[in-house]
Amino acid sequence: MRKIFINITLILIGFLCLFLQTNFFSWFTIHGISPNLFIIYILFIGLFGSKSMGIIYGSVCGIILDLLFKQNVGINLTGLVIVALMGIMFNKNFSKDSKITIIFMIFCSTIVFEVVLYFLNYAIYSINIEMTSFIKILVIETIYNIILSIILYPLLQKFGYYIENEYKGDKILTRYF
Repeated sequence: MRKIFINITLILIGFLCLFLQTNFFSWFTIHGISPNLFIIYILFIGLFGSKSMGIIYGSVCGIILDLLFKQNVGINLTGLVIVALMGIMFNKNFSKDSKITIIFMIFCSTIVFEVVLYFLNYAIYSINIEMTSFIKILVIETIYNIILSIILYPLLQKFGYYIENEYKGDKILTRYF
């Protein structure tokens, strides 16, 4: 029952991220660039949820973003699945208690997502990329995501540890019995 509640809550948070990204943050852009809340959202699920949970949510969110924003299907999907895999990798190698490590994770995830996004657009669809505009988008979006993650981190951490205890739990004794 708790896992159903967690998944319903995560789906509602996903819709909230979609609403905020398309409506609210469209008013608060910096040089026409808004934050990408889905990078924070999928990284959060990859850090605190199970392995398959991060990949599933990353895939679904990527398809929804591709279909809603009328981009070619598969670009955001690939980027968000890579962010989920990075969250799983970061969970094994870093502590989630420090804000500095969370800032580092958001920084790396945003850079990797944008590089993958632009590389796939260039390689598959031959969309030319101007390096100055790419670097400008990368820097502003990274700073924007870091600021939002610092503001939202206490809520994310509390809910994240609840998810982690429910999905991962302390299953040491189950190995032996």
